[in-house]
Amino acid sequence: MATREAFLAKVKAAQPAARPRPEVPLFASAGGDLRARFTAALEGMGGNCLLAACAADVQLLIEERFGADTSICSAVPEVAGTRSLSADTPPASLEDIDVGVVRARFGVAETGSVWFSEQEYVVNALGYIVQHLVVLLDPAQLIDGLQDVYRRPDFQSARYAALVTGPSATADIEGVLIRGAQGVRSLTVVWLTEGEQAGAARSFGV
Repeated sequence: MATREAFLAKVKAAQPAARPRPEVPLFASAGGDLRARFTAALEGMGGNCLLAACAADVQLLIEERFGADTSICSAVPEVAGTRSLSADTPPASLEDIDVGVVRARFGVAETGSVWFSEQEYVVNALGYIVQHLVVLLDPAQLIDGLQDVYRRPDFQSARYAALVTGPSATADIEGVLIRGAQGVRSLTVVWLTEGEQAGAARSFGV
């Protein structure tokens, strides 16, 4: 038996007997309005929240914030992108995209985080390689805290999962904060009920 196989065999033989995982209790909720807590936490991390009355407003919001000629790659049916997206899209081809649009499966009030899996991103690079990320979030899909995330069946079944809190940011030893150094420069959460269609009056705001 080769040295590597002999070593691994010894490690395997020395494993302790299996035992059940301990039961981890849920901590008490901080209470309060989940949406208000989420907004405060996200803004504290450099992100922001806006309200759209309908899907058409999201397109207008993007044009107002980033310009009418902005390149958009959208992973949601509510927003038409200028670049098509499918599971076969090469990740590197998104390097020149200004705005990525994706819908979060849910948000976490405790941290202001939004949760994505490979299903939401379609191409995982969408969440990191674009300049700005616009996230649609149904207010009904807010959960209290991080502990609740790990108890969700969609978290347990996802092949890929990411909790994203605000834009990318880093600070050097002199305390200079730089956004976008390792990911998106801005993250905007737009409150929009899932399945909301175009046609309602415009209503932007927190």
